[in-house]
Amino acid sequence: MLLAIDSGNTNIVFAVFSEFGDLQGEWRAGAESNRTADEFGVWLTQLLQKEGIEKKKITSAILATVVPDNLADLKLLCLKYFNCDAMVIGDPEVKLGLKILIDHPREVGADRLCNAVAAQDTYGGPLLILDFGTATTFDVINNEGDYCGGAIYPGINLSLEALHHGAAKLPRVAIDKPDSVIGKDTVSAMKSGIFWGHVSMIEGMVTRISNEFGCSMKVVATGGLANLFHTSCDAIDICDPSLTLRGLFTIFKANEKLRDINRYSPGK
Repeated sequence: MLLAIDSGNTNIVFAVFSEFGDLQGEWRAGAESNRTADEFGVWLTQLLQKEGIEKKKITSAILATVVPDNLADLKLLCLKYFNCDAMVIGDPEVKLGLKILIDHPREVGADRLCNAVAAQDTYGGPLLILDFGTATTFDVINNEGDYCGGAIYPGINLSLEALHHGAAKLPRVAIDKPDSVIGKDTVSAMKSGIFWGHVSMIEGMVTRISNEFGCSMKVVATGGLANLFHTSCDAIDICDPSLTLRGLFTIFKANEKLRDINRYSPGK
């Protein structure tokens, strides 16, 4: 089995896949950078036991992180608790199977590249991928599956926190879909502005990106709030919450195959 780890700014997602890509379990932890490998290991071991997954059957690992401070402990977790060296997205020897067609390729978040790989493999290009995380990101994938660039917008939770902390009389509110755009009190007005404002931003950005790219694209949404916006935003075609994790699995299997070919090729 494969342990896949997606370490974001807000959450770290751990998932276990079978050899054939079936998701056996998925768990989330807060992304505090001061957690040790042992803390992660004890927590994850208990969750595996609860789901009936034998730890000894996990023989490989792959991870993507946008938080450099977490990398060492997550790699140590894989080595100490699962006896395997984790494949790391961004390492030069890890092949993604796509070209990164921007000015500074190393600046692209590992999670966004995993999304690109999984979306191309599942749906085919051209694609526009929306990831609802700490930031709301837009990523353009061409017909060949190459990463062409995108846009980054403050995530909805960041917007809520900015309102709450920046205005003395505005409370913290939950994210949901208001029935009405016109709020009748402060809370309903905040909920409307945050939710419908985000929807309007998405619809406008999808139109502008498609026009600039020169063709229509399938719009795929992923991330924690993808389903909420998928049901409220006509610009989104597909909701795929497991896109990043599936990208990790796809990248791992492709690199494993390449290693096998190199291992048994004459002259290697």
